[in-house]
Amino acid sequence: MLRTPTGEWRLAILEWLKDPAAHFRPQRHGDPAEDGVTADAVAGKLGVPRSVAENHLGLLVNIGLLRTKRIRWRTYYRRDEMRIAEVARMFEKGW
Repeated sequence: MLRTPTGEWRLAILEWLKDPAAHFRPQRHGDPAEDGVTADAVAGKLGVPRSVAENHLGLLVNIGLLRTKRIRWRTYYRRDEMRIAEVARMFEKGW
């Protein structure tokens, strides 16, 4: 899932969200480091339509690597560091 060509985009998204202020422009609402970034911001960074970015973000949310937060009418995405560490430990143990 993360080792396919589209999986590389997902890995890039996870990497960018480690330090969103360094990878995304300031947003009108919300702090990128605390609240996350919008699908529009991710789409712009990937150079794809928002719907494509939303599909990738949705998959990462569904497997628990990202969390969402609603601010006004937009959804903001940020890493779930505890879940990412948990998954990394599972792979280290040979799961």
